[in-house]
Amino acid sequence: MDYNERKSIVNMLSTVIVLGIYYWSVFERFDSLTLTTDEQLQFWAKAILIAIPISIVAKIVVMIIFAISNYIITREDLPCFEDERDKLIELKSTRNSYFFFGFGFFISLVVLAFGYPPKFMFIALILAGIGSEIFDNLSKLYYHRKGV
Repeated sequence: MDYNERKSIVNMLSTVIVLGIYYWSVFERFDSLTLTTDEQLQFWAKAILIAIPISIVAKIVVMIIFAISNYIITREDLPCFEDERDKLIELKSTRNSYFFFGFGFFISLVVLAFGYPPKFMFIALILAGIGSEIFDNLSKLYYHRKGV
């Protein structure tokens, strides 16, 4: 397994763990509150806006720890260049991720159109965001193994 495959696996696991723990606490907090529709919209908007910097900081910390531990274990330096194959893999996996998120966004609109509370729309959006990031990393793993 090369560096890029290990990086994708670590990135995927950190996404699931960090955002899973964060949204678990958000859902528990939401269930204990009684809010009007406007307050629900504000609550979910704040929850998603807070999740963005938490996710970014966690990714930076995890990638630094990964780079250090990868060097200690394998004695390999980080790749200092990206060839055309890596760029093509990145583009294809990003495309797949966008399709996944677009489908999840469509599902969230369908949920809202059928009259479900806004909570379910935001849950669909959150799952689409997390799922698209996981799908991005799975695509990278697939394209690295298969070859482009």
